[in-house]
Amino acid sequence: MAEKPVGLREIWMARTRISSVTQKTPLLYSAELSEIAGTSVSLKLENLNVSGSFKIRGAANKILSLTSEEREHGVTTFSTGNFGMSVAYIAKKLGIDATICISKRVPKAKVDALHQSGAQIEIYGDSQDEAEQRSYQLEKEQGITVIHPFDDPFIIAGQGTIGLELLEDLPEIDTVIGGLSGGGLHSGLGVALKKTDPAIRVIGMSTAKGATMYESIQAGRPIQVEEHDTLADSLLGGIGLNNRYTFDMVQQYVNEISLIDEDEIAKGMAFMLDKHRMAIEGAAASGIGAILNKKVQLGSSVAVIISGSSVDTSVVLDIANRYRNPN
Repeated sequence: MAEKPVGLREIWMARTRISSVTQKTPLLYSAELSEIAGTSVSLKLENLNVSGSFKIRGAANKILSLTSEEREHGVTTFSTGNFGMSVAYIAKKLGIDATICISKRVPKAKVDALHQSGAQIEIYGDSQDEAEQRSYQLEKEQGITVIHPFDDPFIIAGQGTIGLELLEDLPEIDTVIGGLSGGGLHSGLGVALKKTDPAIRVIGMSTAKGATMYESIQAGRPIQVEEHDTLADSLLGGIGLNNRYTFDMVQQYVNEISLIDEDEIAKGMAFMLDKHRMAIEGAAASGIGAILNKKVQLGSSVAVIISGSSVDTSVVLDIANRYRNPN
């Protein structure tokens, strides 16, 4: 890994760079979740971003850093849905051609949204790793720039701007929980929060069905893990066998990685719908599910990253019917 690929300076630079295309998201105190947890819990509503997820921050920071020649040739990325939506939105706003590569496993709601985004969509293979191969093939054939969804300093710095906002709105924060997949979010949070106060705990939640980062850390090196259908589809995908940044940064900054099962994810989604009247995707509900099921150690001032809102209406209705009282 390159020495210090992202520091506080890069995150502050990202904040300035993306300010014209992104907005600060609200931090909502959850009285209901705080009562259950026995401590103060707030929700960072990244689901309210214009693209529906936190990933617009990294996408904006990376694309705005491209040269005029790179913008002219266009961009491509590979995605489980949310990052593709963010790249498509920023590319359209800046007049840049974008091709989004996704696998056949991406849920219908995200596929439909991508088709309406103005980007060209390519459905390729049965996993994000296969979609990634197609993206790099396009780069080789057409000379377009691959926007990596997480393992890139500009992406990491962009996601790290969430940490700056948390420190502004909740300076007493001592615990942050969020869904962990490729590690871009937690790498950025780690820099922003732990460079300010190393005692702040950063916790990653991964689906029990295909936790590539978790399994890679257990193995001591990046490995491939088979993907399975899950409510937390945004947490699927490999970290890259040649991972340059996030594997090391997650090991450095993340205090704890906890695995969460489908029932716990569903209860988190139901809680958010019932108590806060918001439909969120499974990955976004992982932190709530962890608290409801007492899976993680909490401090006195906790923030949960509500990472995105891309979920099929049919899934929301099914969960609402099955978990009318998630407590």
